[in-house]
Amino acid sequence: MRLVTALAVLTVAAPALEAQSLLFRSPNLAGTWVAEPNVVQFNFLHRFYVSPATSSSGHFVVNSPTFTLATGITHRVEIGTWFATKSLVGLGRGATSTNETELFARWRAYGGPEGSPGLHVAVTPAYSLLARSADGELGVDYTVGALTLEGAARYASKALGVSKGRAAFAGGAVARLSQYFAISADVGSFVSPTVRAAWSAGIQVLIPNSPHTFAFEVSNVTASTIQGNSIGSSQRLYGFEFTIPIHLRRFAPWFHGGRSASVVGDVNAPLGATVTIGAMKFPTDTVVVSVGQAVRWNNIDPLGHTVTFDSGEPGSQLINPNSSFVHRFDHAGTFTYHCTPHPFMKGVVVVK
Repeated sequence: MRLVTALAVLTVAAPALEAQSLLFRSPNLAGTWVAEPNVVQFNFLHRFYVSPATSSSGHFVVNSPTFTLATGITHRVEIGTWFATKSLVGLGRGATSTNETELFARWRAYGGPEGSPGLHVAVTPAYSLLARSADGELGVDYTVGALTLEGAARYASKALGVSKGRAAFAGGAVARLSQYFAISADVGSFVSPTVRAAWSAGIQVLIPNSPHTFAFEVSNVTASTIQGNSIGSSQRLYGFEFTIPIHLRRFAPWFHGGRSASVVGDVNAPLGATVTIGAMKFPTDTVVVSVGQAVRWNNIDPLGHTVTFDSGEPGSQLINPNSSFVHRFDHAGTFTYHCTPHPFMKGVVVVK
């Protein structure tokens, strides 16, 4: 828990635009999300059950954590690993350990970023060291409004550690009740022959003003790997999942992907005001300019911000550290704006 707390403190101000959100996938489906380059995504999944008392011992808690660590290679490809301590996939070959490490890569073959409307498709090849199995998953999801429908087709060359390939299928859905809350459920299983079905349900929460999401879960799955999510146990487990993005470019300049300071937007427009972004705020809350003039935002923070107008006026993409965004205002009015990753950062431009 000290490790999780430390990582959370280090990343509390990291941009949400580059973090995985549990509001778009159910507990036992990996989804189609791919980490961005220079971002390390760490997910901590913890499930447990309380064993019944026996004549020789009392009740005790059995813990089943799964750790996910992944980073982007390109904007559509990531590599990573899952590590689970209570996996069932080695039982078929008589493994004495229940610790499963699965190495994987994921290619987002079709669709836009996570949460965007429409169809998304991802391909995930993997290798389970415990089962000594080459695994794979074809994941799809379709988002319309507040609803995301999910599906997965999986294959394991040595399912549960035996020398026989088997397929598995899973499906689920996520319903977002608001921008901060969602509910979800899924079910899946190996087929031919079938096994005990794996199922889960969850309540997902976006932690305000942070890139982190949190889920309360119930499931019969002990290890959230490709094979682990395809077979259920006889126990009902409860637990939680917590997402932690670690933005490497916050800690060293060479992680900026070779990008130097830049100025984007209406760079040739006459400037009427300059706003310096620093200390996680827009220090000049309100600036006044004339019609036809521009405002320049200079980001001196060690992390990225956006200028997102509440009225629909075109705003900025992520403004990287030591970079600037310039926007010209062509008509009078009062334009309120905020930073999308950090919505507590707000400002106003008055155009006369």
